[in-house]
Amino acid sequence: MTHVPYFGKLRNMNPEAFAALAHELRLRAFRLLVSAAPNGMPAGQIAMRLDVPASTLSTHLAQLERAGLIKSSRERQRILYSINAEGTQALVGFLINDCCGGQPELCGISARPKRTRKRA
Repeated sequence: MTHVPYFGKLRNMNPEAFAALAHELRLRAFRLLVSAAPNGMPAGQIAMRLDVPASTLSTHLAQLERAGLIKSSRERQRILYSINAEGTQALVGFLINDCCGGQPELCGISARPKRTRKRA
């Protein structure tokens, strides 16, 4: 029988982040913006890449932004969306540190090897 640790520290994480990513379109938009980091993408290009109407997409992007996972900025007449590094890092950190009790190997993540400087 597999032992699953208790997720008692869930209260330390913003539940809106999980709710925002629970919808397929929002998850696809988030993944697209992760791949476009750090520059982000204009809303129209996101809508085109995901093949959804702009009016539908704007509601979903607003929810991701309220959850702290993405941010928007205005560039002339268009709105650019990009990953909110702080919110995304908080989510990933929670999943690795709190859920796994600080033992990322329990989540199937091996520790990153330390980088060594190359000698000239």
